Formats: sequence, C-alpha cells, structure tokens
Amino acid sequence: MQLGLINSALAQAGRDTKFGIELTKAIGFDTIDIFCDPLELDPSEKQLIAKTSANLNLPIKSICCVAVGLVDFNRSVSRFHVERCQAYLNLCNDFHCDNLLLVLGEYIWQREVIPPAEQWQTGVANVRTLGRYAEELGLEIAIELEPFKLSLINSIDTMIQFLDDVDLPEVVKANCDISHLHLMKIPPSEVCRLAGRIAHVHLSDCDGKVHGDLPPGRGVTPIIDYLAAIRDTGFDRTVSIELEYSPQPEKIVEWVTEAYEKTNDIMQQLGCRSRLSALP
Repeated sequence: MQLGLINSALAQAGRDTKFGIELTKAIGFDTIDIFCDPLELDPSEKQLIAKTSANLNLPIKSICCVAVGLVDFNRSVSRFHVERCQAYLNLCNDFHCDNLLLVLGEYIWQREVIPPAEQWQTGVANVRTLGRYAEELGLEIAIELEPFKLSLINSIDTMIQFLDDVDLPEVVKANCDISHLHLMKIPPSEVCRLAGRIAHVHLSDCDGKVHGDLPPGRGVTPIIDYLAAIRDTGFDRTVSIELEYSPQPEKIVEWVTEAYEKTNDIMQQLGCRSRLSALP
C-alpha cells in the first residue's frame, strides 16, 4: 500500500497550497489527495497544484467531494450537483487521479415526510449517472461510509446495498474510513465483506464517541486491526491520512509528521507499506 495525505489538513490550518504539497513530500508521503472545488478553483491555483505535485513526483490519487445535494428531492438541486460532480471528475482526469472520493447526503426530516426509499433511489440514480461518466474518463468513484445516524451510507450493509443498486462494480466502489468504521461500531471482521470493492482508504483516530480525525494513537481506534482486515481483502492501493480541524492549527506540521510516523510504523508492522519509488 502507498501512504498519502489529504491536503485539507494543512489548508484548514492556514498553510498555502505549495507549502502543503512540498511538506507532504518532505515528510515522506507517497501520494497526496486534494480537497478543492472545481467551481471555485482559480486556474493559477489549479496549475500550481498540478505543477508542484508533478515536479515532486507526488501523484494526486483522489479529489474529495462532498455532494449532499445528490439526494435532494428537488430535481433542480440534484441536477446541479450531478453537473458539479461531473466537473470534479473532469478535474480528477486533469490531475490523473485514480478516483473521486464522494460523500453523499443524509435523510432529511428524520426519515419522515419523504419516504426514505425515494431519497435512496435518487442517490442511486444520480451516482449511476456519475459512474457512467467516470467510466468514460477511466476513473473510479469511491463512496465514503459516514458515521452519522441519518447518513445514507453508514454501515457495511448500506454500502453493499448501494453499490449493488448502482450496479457499476468496476467503477463505483467503497472508501473505507477507519475511524468512521469504529464510530459506527463495525468490527474489523466485517471489512471482509467489501473484498474486491474497496477503491480507497482514509485513516485517522477518534475517541470512539464523536468524529475526530486525530493522528493515530491519540484516540482509541484499533487502527492496526482495521488496516490488517483491509489488507486481507487484497487491497493494495492508497491509504490517505485525514486530519482536519486541528485544535492547535499552529502545530499542524507536528500533527502531520506525528500521523505519518505512527501510520508508517503500523504499516511496517503489517508488512503492507510499498513506497512509490519501489514500485515499477
């Protein structure tokens, strides 16, 4: 597996894009994921991201997209979000990514008023449209499992059902977020059910109660057990560390370095770290 970092860790701490990419490489990461919005991305910033990453031989593996409107019952809203996600896929293509990391929305009104099945089908239909567009570009879509009660995808069961309903198995796959799995009390033994269907992995720690995105070791998540289970599915792609909303933004460099060292140690213990430079 390759070890990556989502650049939002540094961006949310007020560090500029070039600094963040250069630091990611200097610390020792193999890859980087980018959190940005193509509808707001300045052309010069886009060029900076592409040029800096290429010069450093730091591949961009994924772009993160939160598109809660894909399950909105207003057709004009969901249509806009499909078009917005297509712009994200175009950006993924420009950056030579593997996948678009997609966060879907939640059930509204406590699953009342609008039948939950109707919202579900709206999400399925829209993601299927995006999946076909991604297929044309040679990309994948990785659906993130969210640790919230009303999220459409918040368990192994709902992930499998959603992927089955979209029915584009070579294109639309799962993202395994390790702290999210722990927050939803999904044991590592359940991960095997996603064998062959994982496109991307997020890694962070938490206190076991609320969403945290902490460096490994600062919480209670049995990261090594989850990562071993993911490895045992045959997954051998990118694990991206996700650190956001640091309570000490002035120490974000230390946070990122600590997260890298702890995660690298875990991967070395499991024998699953393959550095980019060692790959053919």
